[in-house]
Amino acid sequence: MKTPQHRALRAVTAVAGVSLALSACGSTAEGEESTTTEADKGSRLAVSYANGIAVLDGKTLEVVDEFETEEFVRLNPIGDGRNLAVTTSKGFQVLDTRTPELTDLVFPADTGGHVVHHGDTTVLYADGTGETTIFDTAALGDAGKLPETTTWTAPEAHHGVSIVLEDGTLLTTVGTEESRSGAIALTPKGSSFEQVAANDACPGIHGEGTAAGEAVVFGCEDGALLYRDGAFEKLQAPDEFGRMGNAYVSETSPLIVGDYKTDPDAEGYLLDAVTLIDTEKSTFKPVALPEGVEYTFRDVARGPEDLAYVLATDGSIHVLDPATGEITDEYPVVKPWEGPAEWQDPHPAIKVSGDIAYVTEPAAKTVHAVDLTTGEITASVELDEQPNEIAVT
Repeated sequence: MKTPQHRALRAVTAVAGVSLALSACGSTAEGEESTTTEADKGSRLAVSYANGIAVLDGKTLEVVDEFETEEFVRLNPIGDGRNLAVTTSKGFQVLDTRTPELTDLVFPADTGGHVVHHGDTTVLYADGTGETTIFDTAALGDAGKLPETTTWTAPEAHHGVSIVLEDGTLLTTVGTEESRSGAIALTPKGSSFEQVAANDACPGIHGEGTAAGEAVVFGCEDGALLYRDGAFEKLQAPDEFGRMGNAYVSETSPLIVGDYKTDPDAEGYLLDAVTLIDTEKSTFKPVALPEGVEYTFRDVARGPEDLAYVLATDGSIHVLDPATGEITDEYPVVKPWEGPAEWQDPHPAIKVSGDIAYVTEPAAKTVHAVDLTTGEITASVELDEQPNEIAVT
């Protein structure tokens, strides 16, 4: 349900004469002349808050429209430069950021979890059933109906994730409600799939990321699991408990940045180290961040020159070189902040599109746009509600 347009907008400040170069996906059939593509329309930013979602213009941060939702929802790009999958109690509801419209289209799912888009395919994972739903990303478009899907259901339901590679190989996690142990690779065979590779040496497997050459990494409680060239390989952490749970990737770089935790009993969600993975050399190297630089799973993104950008509790974006682990620059953006009591609680987050980082500042009910080539804040908007999750199309 829509609420009055621009209700959340209080003030916008922008730097005159600065062009925000934002990218989105658009395609044209061979021999067909392109008129208007998604890139022509510019980026859109979706921001969730308690019981609602606001869609913002990616350049000005002006609120285009707002929609009522459940109290807490998650925002997941589908990968077509237009639509988001909004995780609700019913499944994955489609939000069209161009119209904009929170549509009636829902991919049903019992406890919707991860959404992964890679190549031409989008994959949805339902934690409550272990069902993987696969569809052609471009098929969603503005057809007004759900696309045809292919499904595969894990032997036991668990908090999992799946990804489909360009040759059709399905990589998916293995586990139960109590524990998770590894991943398998499946290839299409008729109307089903056939297992071609497996690895059970990844306790607590969580998250995924795809680097250059379709090297896929999953996080483990004692390192990471790498899939490359048809086989799995375990990358062992140097610590007895060395958990990586999220991978921050660029598909044009073989280097992956992951979060890293060494104390299983540590309270809170702040982390003070990252792990660097070289998928070509099969190396796994934890790196401590400078004193006072802490972050959560929402605070790392890849951006210009395949560098990593860490939004830390000191209020700055720290530019990290994935090849060395060194901090090469620092851009003050928000006021210093403390970690959340629960992971769902509003706390600063960062997402990147092209050269622009979008940063939330819940304490000030504000969203900022930052040019990562200069560190300059190019636009800001104050909302009526505390921003929580963000996603860019």
